[in-house]
Amino acid sequence: EPTVRTELMEQIPPIAIFLQESRPKFPTAFFEYLMPIVVRYLTDVNNQVRKAGQEALLILLEQDLVAQSDIENKVCPILLDLSAPDSDDEYKVEAVNIICKMASMLSRSTVEHMLLPRFCELCSDGKLFQVRKICAANFGDICNAVGQEATERLLIPKFFELCSDSVWGMRKACAECFMAVSYTTSPEVRRSKLSPLFISLISDTCRWVRQAAFQSLGPFISTFANPSSAGLYIREDGTLSIRPSSQDVNSNFCQPSNNITLMSSSANAT
Repeated sequence: EPTVRTELMEQIPPIAIFLQESRPKFPTAFFEYLMPIVVRYLTDVNNQVRKAGQEALLILLEQDLVAQSDIENKVCPILLDLSAPDSDDEYKVEAVNIICKMASMLSRSTVEHMLLPRFCELCSDGKLFQVRKICAANFGDICNAVGQEATERLLIPKFFELCSDSVWGMRKACAECFMAVSYTTSPEVRRSKLSPLFISLISDTCRWVRQAAFQSLGPFISTFANPSSAGLYIREDGTLSIRPSSQDVNSNFCQPSNNITLMSSSANAT
């Protein structure tokens, strides 16, 4: 019964955590018995079971309970099969989604060598716009996972493709993650390539794309600042934040008279 398999999947993470805490007593139980079930359920015929399996896998990865060898030898091959060009549409969409969510939890070398080539293929998937949209929505996370060199060499050309996609939802998704992509690149690429690309989005024929681009304008401009002096950084959730400098933290606020002087100086300078 699918409901039994779904219920089973929901119990896998807490069991895995228990086994990890009791590892001397059960050194290989998780890898021999539980991990094969999780991998098998990623291809289950029932979509609720598959969804439960995907959620269980992400929790296991988040808790760092899956060995690197299992990720590379068992999990990645299944996802690559499911996201292959000739794969069933429903399986492919699910596989792309989980690949994007996994990227931030895996080592850079695993993502770059095993998942990045397939991600680049999927960005150009002409059959399913849903696949391209997932790629566009998660583009910043993939850039962050592989770093500057791979981003500039392999991902930026794909980002250009998605920013000029015929489906406006794709262009809107690109506008929304523009800051995260820009943050991963060098100042030269930011200036010479991404700036003209952003102008094209802010001048887009679709008002939803233009609106998303205008909302990303400030965050995109912030990526041109020097992080060490401006204190700007990207949080794990992809949002822009400001890290107060030690000088700001340790010093007292200016006295009212000092504020007046500063304001007058600023006015004169202006």
